[in-house]
Amino acid sequence: MIRPSLIVLAASGVLASFPAAADTDLQALRAEIAQMKQAYEQRIAALENRLVQAESTSTQAKAAAEQAATRAATQTARAGDGKASAFNPEIGLVLQGQAKRMQDVPERMVSGYWPAGHDHGAEKRGASLQHSELMFAANIDPGFRGVARFAVTGAGEVEVEEASVSTLGLGNGLSVRAGRFASNIGYENARHPHEWDFADATLMQKVLFGAEGYRQDGVQVKWLAPTPFMLQFGAEFGRGANFPGTDRNKNGSGAGALFAKTGGDVGASNAWQAGLSFLNTSAADRAAHFEDTGGVEAESFFSGKSRTAIADFVWKWAPNGNASDRSLKLQTEVFRRTEQGTWRCDDADPANATTCTGGVALGDLLTRQTGGYASAVYQFMPKWRVGYRHDWLGKGSKSFDAMVFNLLDAGNHYFADFKPRKDSVMLDWSNSEFSRLRLQYARDRAMMGVTDNQVTLQYIMSLGAHGAHKF
Repeated sequence: MIRPSLIVLAASGVLASFPAAADTDLQALRAEIAQMKQAYEQRIAALENRLVQAESTSTQAKAAAEQAATRAATQTARAGDGKASAFNPEIGLVLQGQAKRMQDVPERMVSGYWPAGHDHGAEKRGASLQHSELMFAANIDPGFRGVARFAVTGAGEVEVEEASVSTLGLGNGLSVRAGRFASNIGYENARHPHEWDFADATLMQKVLFGAEGYRQDGVQVKWLAPTPFMLQFGAEFGRGANFPGTDRNKNGSGAGALFAKTGGDVGASNAWQAGLSFLNTSAADRAAHFEDTGGVEAESFFSGKSRTAIADFVWKWAPNGNASDRSLKLQTEVFRRTEQGTWRCDDADPANATTCTGGVALGDLLTRQTGGYASAVYQFMPKWRVGYRHDWLGKGSKSFDAMVFNLLDAGNHYFADFKPRKDSVMLDWSNSEFSRLRLQYARDRAMMGVTDNQVTLQYIMSLGAHGAHKF
């Protein structure tokens, strides 16, 4: 009886020891969890402190960068202080020349159109230097960018082609430009000669503004609308000294221009752009050479308003937007120009009298003229392109006093009842985006009674900075 009692007591002791062991384990678990929680809280606190320090450092770095940019811009503006490192703009040089075979025509013109003044870009027979230019550009500070282009023309003259300052970061799609710049009217006018797809300017550009295009000395304002497609509006106010206007030495604006451009993508392979432009300017004694009824040289002078409207359209295709292998560009522009005012004639050489000696008023002059061009350029394999362009001008209408023919010879090209035409085909090879060789053939019928078959071999080489071309 004693042995069973001992067994019962032993079992009771073991059972009594189980709750004590369980309590010890729970306490140990609770202590371990508490330690882990404390460790994680410390790590989170440390990470939060590092984040605060990183944000502070980033803010300080941004402020330092802005201060450095401002100091750099200030140093650039003080380039004359003797520090060579303070002046570091983008520098680019375009070398352009050609060899041309064409007829020996003493005075080239476009029949039926007022000659566009002294044409620096007049083409020459044989080998010649073409429109070459030296470009400087840089951000002045975070708010402004400056560009200057100095051109060596085909006549060997050096001129300031562009010297302008543009705003940066005005916001809301707004930008302002001031100085001398190529006007944004039309499509081709704003492109530099080395960007052209053909070796020479279109007949349209030659009669409207001269081969070098229309430049403004003034202010340009552009606004890009917040639309899902490209929609831009712009206005220009300038001195108006270039053809078809003249320098009138007046306060305020001598010429104004308005333009609107829109465009977008069609799928992954196509893109387009269209535009409308209008130029309003005036001329005071705009000169042109004529012959009087006796065949002696005289001068005629026009004073009045000149208004030009232009519509342009461009379509580009490249497989999936990659133009490195194949691409197609279709381009066209049309114009309508109206000029209204008075004109007179006078001696070209005071020692050689004409029927205009002493100055003779020729009465009122009203002209309406239209024209345009269309071109296609196809890149059929890497580096190689072929293109065709057709230029056409209408004879338009001219209204003037019949007594003009008593003073000026009716055989002058300005009075021609003629529709100028020109057809051009070209083949070019570009070893890279910096070099291009071009062979072009043109059948030029811009002068009444003259059919000129022209062959041109051209080179275009770019050194240094070379910004992206416009659409």
